[in-house]
Amino acid sequence: MKMYRELAAWWPLLSPVENYAEEAAIYAETILQHTRPPVASVLELGSGGGNNAFHLKQRFAMTLVDLSEDMLEISRRINPACRHVKGDMRTVRLGSLFDAVFIHDAIDYMTTRDDLQKALDTAFVHCRAGGTLVVVPDHLKESFQEETDHGGVNGSDYSLRYLEWTWDPNPKDTTCLTEYAFLLRSPDGSVDCFSERHEHGLFSKHEWIDLIEDVGFIPQIISFGLSDHPGHTFEMFLGKKPSV
Repeated sequence: MKMYRELAAWWPLLSPVENYAEEAAIYAETILQHTRPPVASVLELGSGGGNNAFHLKQRFAMTLVDLSEDMLEISRRINPACRHVKGDMRTVRLGSLFDAVFIHDAIDYMTTRDDLQKALDTAFVHCRAGGTLVVVPDHLKESFQEETDHGGVNGSDYSLRYLEWTWDPNPKDTTCLTEYAFLLRSPDGSVDCFSERHEHGLFSKHEWIDLIEDVGFIPQIISFGLSDHPGHTFEMFLGKKPSV
């Protein structure tokens, strides 16, 4: 996908790190409240450009795993003290245990139940007894609505604007689509246009709960809101790994 390869260098303009402060604080408090102490280490699967980790590292020692080396390089610039590992959340095995495992919207790229279960298996394998999984999908089947969004900012030399359109062409399957259009302005004033389609997983709450439980966690759902999305309720799924 261009967004995570050819366009990775534009990530700070597409998704500014300061926009993640509020939700990262919510995830940090959730980890602290639901994990048996002490809580020091967190593994993030699908860490992308490191925007959540930029805030979470103030509270935890972060290990960041992502499939894209280009995105890991962006993250290294803002999170130089964090450990970065190139890997697929479905198959990566680090041989270490963490107090918590965090997966943000990168989980959306698990488009089948088999892929989703593999990612949750990875989380379980890396979570210590008494630890917690926190996973935050963008959409759930019960509450899915077609939507559009737009954004982007001006940098010191480069500027970016994007349009995002999410829709579901087949409500009977486990996927939805997000169409992206990007306008990229270079210092010389030239503007390039790119577009691409991303396929995302779309599962029901029941499916999420079943899969989290199947891999060995004790599941829970927590609802929360964000100030920049008034009137919208988001949901995160927790998995508590039983204490031995």
